[in-house]
Amino acid sequence: MKLSARDAAAFLRQPDPKMAGVLIWGEDAMRVAQKRKELIAKLAGPEAEAEMRLSRLPAADLRRDGAALIDAVKAQGFFPGPRVVFVEGATDGLAPLFDAALKDWARGDAQILATAGQLAAKSALRKLFEARPGVVSIGIYDDPPGPEEIAAMLSAAGVPDPDLDGRTLLADLARALDPGALRMTVEKLGLYKHGDAGPTTAADIAAVAPRSTEAETDALLAVVAEGRAPQIAALLRRLYAQGTTPVSLCIVALRHFRQLHAVASDPGGAGQGIARLRPPVWGPRRDAMTRQAGAWGRDRLERAVALLIETDLQLRSASRAPAQALVERALIRLAMMARR
Repeated sequence: MKLSARDAAAFLRQPDPKMAGVLIWGEDAMRVAQKRKELIAKLAGPEAEAEMRLSRLPAADLRRDGAALIDAVKAQGFFPGPRVVFVEGATDGLAPLFDAALKDWARGDAQILATAGQLAAKSALRKLFEARPGVVSIGIYDDPPGPEEIAAMLSAAGVPDPDLDGRTLLADLARALDPGALRMTVEKLGLYKHGDAGPTTAADIAAVAPRSTEAETDALLAVVAEGRAPQIAALLRRLYAQGTTPVSLCIVALRHFRQLHAVASDPGGAGQGIARLRPPVWGPRRDAMTRQAGAWGRDRLERAVALLIETDLQLRSASRAPAQALVERALIRLAMMARR
């Protein structure tokens, strides 16, 4: 059975102990590992490994010994309680082994948990877990954590409910940080707020939040593409203070505007153009880039790309012009171009 994002979140919070197997797959290995860890704790308890009720089977071992999966599922544990057999790095080649183990599964056997990388829609492993009753397939995508997932992190870390500004800042951090960094930030926030039952404020969160150069760079690109020229200088000062170089900024800006040009040039429109980008763009950044490409249009984006290429060549040449001034001038010209 294939679960939607909302159903998957509900299942991971309260998994069905009658399920024979669960497949968790996705491109982000850290997010997959985190969900797998949470699910094992829910299915078998936090002491499952210490009580030998968790069996780990690397996919490479199964390729050498196909009967190992069924043997582990049927084995009787020394300690009472639910058992889990975890297969890491599952691939389509192991689909027949999972099929045989699931067909032979009975109540009282260990539940099967498999994790995998990105799987295509035609994947044999996905088809097996999506089509068979009594098992589930959960895809973990690169979308930023939503309000429910953030609330669950806060609750687990013992953080008091945030006020409105705090919720807004946490949502911004969820878009800027990878899930592992966000979880670490929330755990630090729990220590910071220990003994303080008052609402969690934006100041509390800012005190423990990491400084993200990537987030600052994304903010700068958004300001330039949306024509907000007066904000450019302050953002540049912050980025330079964090060690960002003018050349790297020019490269990032050129990549961004080339992507916008590809989106705007797609014969199927901006919606199809953004879907064709590789690596894929997700979440709020996808919406922003679609909006920017539509506002600029192909012709102006061609001029923007040409301006950035010219700036890049100047930065790499023997010119004595100050590099920071060259980049700032180019970004301001782009922002003014966006307003025409």
